[in-house]
Amino acid sequence: MQDKVLMVANTSWYLYNFRLPLARHLRDIGYQVVFVAPEDAYSERLVAEKFRWVNLQLSRKSVNPLRELLTLIRFWQIYRAEEPAVCHHFTIKCVLYGTIAAKLAGVKAVVNAITGLGHAFIGQGWLHRAVRPALRFVYRKILTARRVEVVFQNGDDYREFLDRKMIVPDKTTIIRGSGVCLRRFCPRPGSPEGRPSPTVLLASRLIREKGLLEYVEAARILKEKGAEVVFALAGEVDGGNPSSITHDTLQDWVTEGVVDYLGHIENIEDVLSLATIVALPSYREGTPRILLEAAAMGKPLVATDVPGCREIVQHGYNGLLVPARDAAALARAIESMLEDPGRMVNFGLNSRTLAHEFKDTKVIEATVEVYGKAQSKTRVR
Repeated sequence: MQDKVLMVANTSWYLYNFRLPLARHLRDIGYQVVFVAPEDAYSERLVAEKFRWVNLQLSRKSVNPLRELLTLIRFWQIYRAEEPAVCHHFTIKCVLYGTIAAKLAGVKAVVNAITGLGHAFIGQGWLHRAVRPALRFVYRKILTARRVEVVFQNGDDYREFLDRKMIVPDKTTIIRGSGVCLRRFCPRPGSPEGRPSPTVLLASRLIREKGLLEYVEAARILKEKGAEVVFALAGEVDGGNPSSITHDTLQDWVTEGVVDYLGHIENIEDVLSLATIVALPSYREGTPRILLEAAAMGKPLVATDVPGCREIVQHGYNGLLVPARDAAALARAIESMLEDPGRMVNFGLNSRTLAHEFKDTKVIEATVEVYGKAQSKTRVR
């Protein structure tokens, strides 16, 4: 009988775009993989890949106690019906609710992926600060539970959780991101420098924590100085995230002419190939996939000097790091790179070299080892 793995996230989009190669590999080596996530446009794509998908009724921004209790009950119902050998949770609500439900349903092996600290930890509002102590307490209970293995994407997050005694070191692994396919994302012939104007690209979810406001302000600064540079923005408004920008704000930016909005891009490598520089002025990350993909395609990078981003961008080697929430510093970094094409070429070559450290097969092998570790501990008890 095949061991069953439930891969659980708050969107089917996330599972399809970030965890499909892992699921395919697990199936190839004998696991039965079931995806558990709310229904969206990518749910059918998971099914088209010949995987089972279970609809998880979950609101990403709800704080209604009754609604959240019903969500927890739904987790428990799914886990009890599926009887998995391993539950692999992604995103904060799935980690918290999924671990509780797994215990109640008798699931013996749980893997919790901490892919970043999330809006509650990095938000600056009074409500975020107020709920953090309670959230840390719950995290501590969840992540130190007997049946749980924890995976971090960078050492900064690991050390922060360790310092706050929210994890147990020998039940914790650092796996840097979800990996990048070096065959799909590779340098293409030709040069974006041959285009009429250089292009800076930011591709991400359109939420404030990605540094969107600073990116737009940096574009204003350079355009006011007369720089002939295109600031491209790719992604979608995220209605399920309280930090998402609005459609009206996005339209205002387009009308102003400060950014070229590309919308949702299915084959992001096509857009990356045309970018002169790829930027991510995020406030904090796990290991940002867009920087990995851009590095694999040999692009010079500009990012903020924060956890996650500095895993991929080495200042002065394959790009530049700037302080978070500092639009002027971001503008200066972009301007200095555009003024030195030779340095950008070297940065791009170094990016491709560095990307090999994040090859998707390495990430998959490390994740399978964590599954084996989690299952072996349950078998000896």
